[in-house]
Order: sequence, then C-alpha cells, then structure tokens
Amino acid sequence: MYYWKKLTAVERQQRIQKALSENVNFATDTSLGYPASKLDGKVFYDDAPFLKDAPTLQAFVANPNHIGCHTYGTSEKAFKGTQEMEREVLNVIAVDIFKAAPDSFDGYIAPGGTEANIQAMWIYRNYFMQELGAQAHEIAILASEDTHYSIPKGSNLLLIDWLKVPVGFENRTVDAAALDDLIDIAKNNGKKYFIVVVNMGTTMFGSVDNPETYISVLERHRVPFRLHIDGAYGGFVYPFSNPGSTLDFSHPKVSSITIDAHKMLQAPYGTGIFICRKGLIGQVLTREAEYVEGMDLTLCGSRSGSNAIAVWMILFTYGAHGWHEKVSILQMRTAWLCKELDTLGIPYFREPFMNIVTIQAAYLPEAVATRFSLVPQKHDTSNKWYKVVVMDHVTIEQLSELVVCLQKEYATFL
Repeated sequence: MYYWKKLTAVERQQRIQKALSENVNFATDTSLGYPASKLDGKVFYDDAPFLKDAPTLQAFVANPNHIGCHTYGTSEKAFKGTQEMEREVLNVIAVDIFKAAPDSFDGYIAPGGTEANIQAMWIYRNYFMQELGAQAHEIAILASEDTHYSIPKGSNLLLIDWLKVPVGFENRTVDAAALDDLIDIAKNNGKKYFIVVVNMGTTMFGSVDNPETYISVLERHRVPFRLHIDGAYGGFVYPFSNPGSTLDFSHPKVSSITIDAHKMLQAPYGTGIFICRKGLIGQVLTREAEYVEGMDLTLCGSRSGSNAIAVWMILFTYGAHGWHEKVSILQMRTAWLCKELDTLGIPYFREPFMNIVTIQAAYLPEAVATRFSLVPQKHDTSNKWYKVVVMDHVTIEQLSELVVCLQKEYATFL
C-alpha cells in the first residue's frame, strides 16, 4: 500500500483540524467575493461543545466547497486544506485499491454513482466527437440489461443510444452471441463508436461482468471503444474478496471507474467517486466557468467537501487490513445464507465474491419478502427475483430468522 494507513483517533482529528485551518474561515477571515459561507449559525451551532471531539462534523459546519477537480490544474485556494484531503482519498482508492500508478489519474468525490457514471459517458462522448470527429448519432452505449438505471438516464441526457445486452436468466452472464449480433445491427444502423459499461456488482444481483467478453467482440468488429467500470456497488467489496480481479487500472483497456462510498463504505448519502486515466477528463472542461479558479470539469459543479472528509475518516479509521477483515465477515455471512438455501433447495443467484443473494420469486412467498423487507427486481406482478443484501447491520441471527421462516412456509407455498 502506498497511501492507505490506519490512523489513531488523535491523528485523524489533528489532520482534519489542520486541513480546516488551511481553508478560509468564514467566521474570522475577510472574504468578500465568495458566494459561500459556513452553515447558518442560527440553525447549526458552530460553537457547540461536542464539535471539538467530532472532526467530521466540524468539516460539515465549516461547509467547504470542493467545486472543480483537484487532480487537474488549479483549484479554488479558499478550500485548499480539505481539497488536499480529497486527493489523499483518491490516492488510496485509485492507487492502493484499483492499482493505478501514482499521478496517473484524475477524479473527484461526486454526489453519487449516478453522476459518476454519467460523467464517464459524457467524457467518452466528447472524446469521440472532439478527437475522432464522431457525430452523436454514431456513438452508442453498450451495457447489460442488469446495468444500473444511471446508464439509460445518461443515454437520455447525452442523446446517445443505449444498446441493452441480454444476460442469462440464472447466471446473469452477458450473452456473447447476442452482443455480437447487437453490434452487427448497430453498425448497420450507422454506429461507429462504443462506450462500454462493465458492471462490478449490479445493484439487483451483485453480478460481475467479464470485460473480455466485450473486448473480444468489439476488437473482432474493429470499432473504437472506451471501457468504464461501474463499481458503484461492488467497488468496496470485490477488489478485497477477489484479489485476483483485473477490473482495475492494471487492465490496459479500463479507462475509468465509478465507486459509491455511501453503500458499502457507509459514508453519508450523496457520496460517489469517479476516477479516470490522465488525459481524459479535460474533454469536459467547462471554460465558461471563468470565475472558478481552474474552471470546472464535473457535472455537478459545487459539491460538499465534508463528504470527502467523511470518506477519509472511514478509510483511515480502518486501514487496509481492517477493511479486508470487514469484507471477509460479510462474505462469511453471505456464504452461510447460501448454504441454508442450498439445504432447502431454493434457487438463487450469488456472485461468489459479492454479498448479495437474489432469490427466485417463484420460490419465496410474498409474505416472507414483505416481512423481511426484501427488495424485488420489479414492483409489479412480473417480478421474478427478490434480493437479500448482507450489509454491516445484517447479522447471522437476522438471516437465521429468514431461514426459519422459509423452512416453515416453503412446503405449503409450493
């Protein structure tokens, strides 16, 4: 590990306080030009005694604005202290987790994985148009039918077509033959450039795509493409449970990765992460943002620096070994549930290195799904699956209650 360490509570507090001291202090400094301030003191008490022992809340009250991208060019000097902490977070994630070389990437803490995925597609659309002379109608997105809804949302916003790749019902694996046919049809319809989204843990199934399926077919068709990894769900699980994974920057075809910190990392909601190789993010530089130092390269513009601090706190509280241990415990609980379902003969899908178990709805009474708040694939009568997500709060005792309930109702249900 280059950057990822485990720090004591005192070390973490000192680091955050140092960063805040390097930012503008709206309570004491003369700062007349910024359309920003600390949180309203009449509502959010910045002098509350407990804040001295709560460094993350100190950052929340200070309200740093991390507008822009702090791995690229210059940034607003008023928030340079906490911007540096965001870079420390990105170093851990890009280099220590996803195997990028130091200083070989750009990225930022985004307001969620949806924006991060759209950011990737925006970059590649512009890359094809600005560097290769493509027209928007000649560009297509390739992603499986299980992919996150941010992909069709991005397709709609960017005015480029999404080509939905079929997967097997039971194994959730991309159908290579169907993908080949899809590209043939797309080429005949004038598509020449492809943005590929490979899933590292789909939201419903936890399924993980094999990038080689896409790469081999696209290279056989001799068409330009860029490959993005959507690890919004699996990014803080899969690299730890499957150390042999190549869904990272060690793979020469991987151009960017999305990760959500507000899922497995348990950061506050509205905390995603976008990372791409150097030389790409400049495709979305908004030069019209002239009043912003360094201008802007993000979809959202202004964003909370306190979210970056929250991620920093989590990463440096656990350290790499602590996080490996946490993921291992979740894997053990997931395996326990699968073993019990095997004993009952209830069919399910589970990616071996993930912590989601998705049970076929035909074998699970709706009353059981409702009692345990299992999430359906579709909220209508056509639903085929219910999922169990083994998060940090999901204990063996709770999973055991589900199994006992299934044991009692399973026979009569069938």
